[in-house]
Amino acid sequence: MSSPLRFPRPLRPGDRIGVTSPSAGVVGAAAARIDFCVEWLRGRGYDVVVGECMGRAGLTSAPAHQRAAELTRMLADPDIRCVVPPWGGETAIDLVDLIDWDLLAGAEPTWLVGFSDISTLLVPVTTRLGWATLHGDNLADTPYAVPGGLLHWLDLAGGPGPFVQRDSGLVADWVRFEQDPRATEWTSVGHGAWEVHGGGRLDVSGRLIGGCIETVGHLAGTPYGDVRAWAERLEEPTIVYVEACEDHAVDICRYLHGMRLAGWFDRAAAVLVGRTSAPDHPELTQREAVLDALGRLDLPIVWDLEIGHVPPHLPLVNGALARVVVDGDTRQVVQNLA
Repeated sequence: MSSPLRFPRPLRPGDRIGVTSPSAGVVGAAAARIDFCVEWLRGRGYDVVVGECMGRAGLTSAPAHQRAAELTRMLADPDIRCVVPPWGGETAIDLVDLIDWDLLAGAEPTWLVGFSDISTLLVPVTTRLGWATLHGDNLADTPYAVPGGLLHWLDLAGGPGPFVQRDSGLVADWVRFEQDPRATEWTSVGHGAWEVHGGGRLDVSGRLIGGCIETVGHLAGTPYGDVRAWAERLEEPTIVYVEACEDHAVDICRYLHGMRLAGWFDRAAAVLVGRTSAPDHPELTQREAVLDALGRLDLPIVWDLEIGHVPPHLPLVNGALARVVVDGDTRQVVQNLA
């Protein structure tokens, strides 16, 4: 194991960004969207290279060993400063034990960016290698304009901070690829606000770690999701963030209990919960699922942050030292990459 935390060099225009799909591939109408997103990055001065594990229908872009090899190669390549997937998918867990972790342990850290199924990779890259990783837009979402209060993931990858982000108040949706593959504006569908469970104020600090419950929950208790050991090496409090994609509340409850039993929250100063459109169970809401699993820990819980499958996206850096304040009209998170 390497030291607990290593931050990639700031990403600058002119740097090379690798695009590969460790999970779902790019086919049909979606290909036009990804082509547009690649050109969007190039238009901002980045040298974008696209890998071979991209264009295949089905659950994955290529067999697991090929996806693992291409991801390993890009992360180990000193000329590639950032790797971003087109989007998530379903089964990136099939390659976590095929990645060459020993090779990467001797390499300089590279930014790995994404969310959803990509959380399955962000967590072990941070907890095993000690590399900071960036939970933010996948490539398909990267061209969307950032609403007031939030930052783009390129901003966070570009410097040490401090990065201040505030509750945007926006609840949005994607523009479907078939409608407009060149969309750059979120579709507003409502208003939301961060909320401390039980009311009151919150002011906590800790190292960020987290992701999509349906994917990282399966890593809990394995060598690829040992957040307890990582947090013990840090000897600092953590702030754990979680978000539900689509599973109903009973499954979310089970996953969170498993994460609790595996020690994910042992050193947590607070838990941040992303806004979700995942379904409730007739006898259990999504909030009740969180409380059933985590309520006994007596930890502060903040609801409805922009950190998941309900856009827009508030990018968070796994490993960043964060301060979260919710107090009256102040609802913000400040991250330092050091």
